[in-house]
Amino acid sequence: MKSASTLACLGLTVFACVGASAPPPPEVRPVRTVVASASTEGEPVSLTGHVRARTEENLAFRIDGRMISRNASVGQVVQPGDVVAEIDPQPQQDGLHAAQAQNEAAQAAVHEASNTLQRQKTLLGQGWTTRAQFDAAERAYLNAKAQVDSTAAALHTAQDQFGYTKLVADSSGAVIATGAEAGEVVRAGQTIVTVAHGDGADAVFDVPASLMRQVAPDAPIDIALTDDPSVRAVGQVREVAPQADPITRSYRVKVALSAWPKAMRLGATVTGQTHMQVASGIELPATALTTAGDRPAVWIVDGKTQQVSLRTVDLLRQDSSRIVISRGVESGEIVVTAGVHALRPGQNVRLLGASQ
Repeated sequence: MKSASTLACLGLTVFACVGASAPPPPEVRPVRTVVASASTEGEPVSLTGHVRARTEENLAFRIDGRMISRNASVGQVVQPGDVVAEIDPQPQQDGLHAAQAQNEAAQAAVHEASNTLQRQKTLLGQGWTTRAQFDAAERAYLNAKAQVDSTAAALHTAQDQFGYTKLVADSSGAVIATGAEAGEVVRAGQTIVTVAHGDGADAVFDVPASLMRQVAPDAPIDIALTDDPSVRAVGQVREVAPQADPITRSYRVKVALSAWPKAMRLGATVTGQTHMQVASGIELPATALTTAGDRPAVWIVDGKTQQVSLRTVDLLRQDSSRIVISRGVESGEIVVTAGVHALRPGQNVRLLGASQ
């Protein structure tokens, strides 16, 4: 009987020992991390543009007509006084001849009226004519003189119109574009050729409105030829359009090239690169971002306990590769960048890599 009791006690003791065994150690998940630090350099931004002459002049006729010749082609250099193009001068020539005839007739009429007035003046002094006849002769002379002035002005206008049939360059430069061909009927003000003057060049870009506020106006711009990136130059923003394009909502920005490489020909495609202004926040890889409810959040590692906690943050900027946090993380804190979706608050982690 005693033996049976002893065995029962031993069994209970063994069962108690098994039931009281230590629980398994908590899972330690390996994670990759970074040490949070404030942004030191703005995000790079790159845009494509074209090389344009700093000063371009559109040459156009002042009158309508059929263009009979264009003497300047793309790449040709024109000098002051060169006839760039001509329109058919026949209508203007006919108008000039008519104006000349009218002016000559008016001059003959005023000469005759002057002689009549002098004769009436002599006769009036001798008593052989009346005052009314003298006054009529004087009025006729004044009217004839006014007609001479009017026809002279019309003749001057006709001479100008005839001169406008030739499009003349008023300064030297290279033709970079043409807007009409011989045989076309052109309108007054329609561009016939565009001349680039040799006073420097700009790299011209259309910059989205969202970037205009994030790039410092005095930031240097690195310019590279798209076809040959080894051809480079440095530029500075020279001019910004006061208004955005109503269709593209972008601003035309002209970057002055401090040293204009010959290989960067007018019209060449170039790439401009600069950096956004440094953001006043903490910059992290985009992979660190997760959510807590409907708020953005990141996992913070306690350096002493090696446990993680989920913390909501405010985002200043976000793209496919990085985020900038304005509030929620301090410099020096350890932030998880890989494995964020497999963690739970208070979980122990093992750091696989941390950048200091």
